[in-house]
Amino acid sequence: MKFDFHTHHDRCGHAEGGIRDYIEAALKKGLDMIGISDHSPYFGSERDHLHPKVAMAKSEFPRYVNEVLRLKQEYSGRIEVLLGVESDFFPESAEVYRKEYERYPLDFIIGSVHAIGGMSIFNRNRWKKLNEKQRIQVKQDYYEQIILSAKSGMFDILGHIDAMKGFYPQFSELPTDAADRALKVIAEADVVIEVNTSGKTKEAGGWYPSDDVLERALFHNVKVTLGSDAHIPERVGDELELVRNRLKEIGFREWAFFRRRQRYLTKL
Repeated sequence: MKFDFHTHHDRCGHAEGGIRDYIEAALKKGLDMIGISDHSPYFGSERDHLHPKVAMAKSEFPRYVNEVLRLKQEYSGRIEVLLGVESDFFPESAEVYRKEYERYPLDFIIGSVHAIGGMSIFNRNRWKKLNEKQRIQVKQDYYEQIILSAKSGMFDILGHIDAMKGFYPQFSELPTDAADRALKVIAEADVVIEVNTSGKTKEAGGWYPSDDVLERALFHNVKVTLGSDAHIPERVGDELELVRNRLKEIGFREWAFFRRRQRYLTKL
């Protein structure tokens, strides 16, 4: 089975193309399933559209859902279109987000940490004035947030769990067992992690997570799935076969797909 559970479109303000464009790209790639998972609105904000270049407006979310559901029907029999969302995780607003998601027939929710200490994880400037001890603390804070997201029970998939290396490749080498501790919790919470192929488009030049993290994930019996994190239609299903083969080499035998918040496992 071929699928991609992580795609964006123009509603988020920093991706190209509409939802239909991503579905058509998935058809051309021969995918069986395509997950539509644009960035969630900032539901914890009083403003309707807090960051127009980052995520959709709160008022836009019902229209997003309705469009995906309409296209799901239109493409039935040709490709399975799945309604998802990539959700930020803010512990102080978790219940607000949870109640919003309960209103809609979502197939899956990706939980991703995009900010630590009020700053984007992709902001390379955060590291410039930090000493080694402070850098390690940032990495530990990042994984503590991932641990909290796993424990929340809100998510089916955790997105790009070492993406902080994107514009700071040295992140992976910072000496701490924070990632391993997070994987233990993810396994206990029975949440899936994605192999996100968008890391190759950043300075880190590799997938999220790296092979050593995937090896530890297998050790802890963490389940995996695939997400391209496509922000242009051409990247839908990107490197699917390479990921499949690499996961087999590491020792995985299955990967996960979702329908109506239920997880299923299929052979790689």
